[in-house]
Amino acid sequence: MFSFKIEKKIDGALGRAGVISTPHGDIQTPAFIVVGTKATVKALTPEQISELGAQAVLANTYHLYLQPGDEIVAKAGGFPAFMNWQGPTFTDSGGFQAFSLGAALGHGISKLSKGDEAVETRGESEHVEHLRAKIDDEGVTFKSVIDGSTHHFTPERSMQIQHNLAADIIFAFDECTSPTASYDYQKVAMNRTHAWAERSLAEHKRLGGEQALFGIVQGGRYRDLREESARAIGAMDFPGFGIGGSFDEQDLGTAVAWVNTILPEGRPRHLLGIGEPEDFFTGIENGVDTFDCVAPSRMARNGSLQTKRGRINVLNSGYREDFSPIEEGCRCYTCRNYSKAYLAHLFRAKEMLAGTLATIHNLYFSVNLVKEIRQSIVDGRFAEFKEEFLAHFNSKAEAQA
Repeated sequence: MFSFKIEKKIDGALGRAGVISTPHGDIQTPAFIVVGTKATVKALTPEQISELGAQAVLANTYHLYLQPGDEIVAKAGGFPAFMNWQGPTFTDSGGFQAFSLGAALGHGISKLSKGDEAVETRGESEHVEHLRAKIDDEGVTFKSVIDGSTHHFTPERSMQIQHNLAADIIFAFDECTSPTASYDYQKVAMNRTHAWAERSLAEHKRLGGEQALFGIVQGGRYRDLREESARAIGAMDFPGFGIGGSFDEQDLGTAVAWVNTILPEGRPRHLLGIGEPEDFFTGIENGVDTFDCVAPSRMARNGSLQTKRGRINVLNSGYREDFSPIEEGCRCYTCRNYSKAYLAHLFRAKEMLAGTLATIHNLYFSVNLVKEIRQSIVDGRFAEFKEEFLAHFNSKAEAQA
C-alpha cells in the first residue's frame, strides 16, 4: 500500500517531484506536512486544514503518549480517526523530545546553529544526563512535562506507541543531538541511532501492519558522520528516510546533499523540523521530498505572518488602520475575507479568532509555496522560480507596512 514514484527531476541537482502513495491517499511531493502535535493543528478544524491545501498531518508520539495515552487513541481507531482527518498521516518517534528535554533544556538550542554563535558543550555528560532526561544505549528515561512522573522510551516502546497511533508513515527512534554538540558526542549519538534503527525495524516487523517505517540519518554538522550515517541507514530495509537535526544554519543544503547523494534515490526523504521558506528551496534542490515544522503555526499565534516580501508582525502600530489583506493576491480564507487591521484588533483584544485566522494564512503560505516549487520542477523552471522568489523575500526583516 506504500510506494513512491519520481515524476520529474531538477536538471543538475538532486531535487525531484514525485508522489508518495499511502493507504489514505497520495502526497504530491515536494510537500509541507502540517504539524498537529496533540492530534490537532492548534486553532483549526480538519476541514480548515484541508481547505488551506494541506495534504497530510504529523502528530507527536511523546505528547499523545502522555495525553490522552496511546491506548486511548488506539481505541478511537488511531489518531487520524480520533481527530477526524481523512488524509495521509505521519508520527515522529519521540526522539526529538529526548533532545529537547535533555541537552537543550533551558539552553535555547534548536536544530539549527547559527555559525559563530554556536559554542561547544561541556562534553558527553551534559547530553547523557540532565534535569529531566537520561539517555543511554537502552533508551531514554524522562519526566513528564505534565505531572513530573517518570517514563522510559526504548526503540521497541516507540514502535508500539506509534502502531497504536496508527499513522501511515512513522519514524525509527533516534537520538537528536544539539547543533553545538562535540564531534565525539555526535559520533556516540549516531552509533546509538543506528543501533536503535535496527531495533525499531525488528519491532515494527514483529508488530506487522501497513505502516511505512522511515529510518533517520544523524551525524550533526560533520560530513564524515553524515555520510557514514546515510550509508548505514540507507542499507537497512526502510521504505523511506528522515534526515534529523542538527545543522549549521549556513550549511543546511550542503549537509542535506551529503546525505541525499548516498541514500537510495527511489525512496522518499523527509527533513524533520525545518520550515523557513528559504530552507524549502535549499532542501528541495538537494533532494528533500517532505518537510514538517511547527514554526508557521507557532509564529501565527504570536501575530507574526509570512508574506512573499518577508515576515510582518501585525501587532506593530502601522497595521491598526491598514485595511488591506495580509498579502495582496493571497487566496487563503483569511486574506479573502479580512484585513490586517482586523487581525491587529483581534490580537490586541486577545480574541481566540486571531490565532485561527493567522494560522490559516501562515499554513496556507507554507503549504502552497512548496506546491508552487513542485510545479516549477514539473515545468522545468525551478531555478528561475527560486531566483524570482528569493529576490523579494527576506524572512529576517520586517516587511514595510
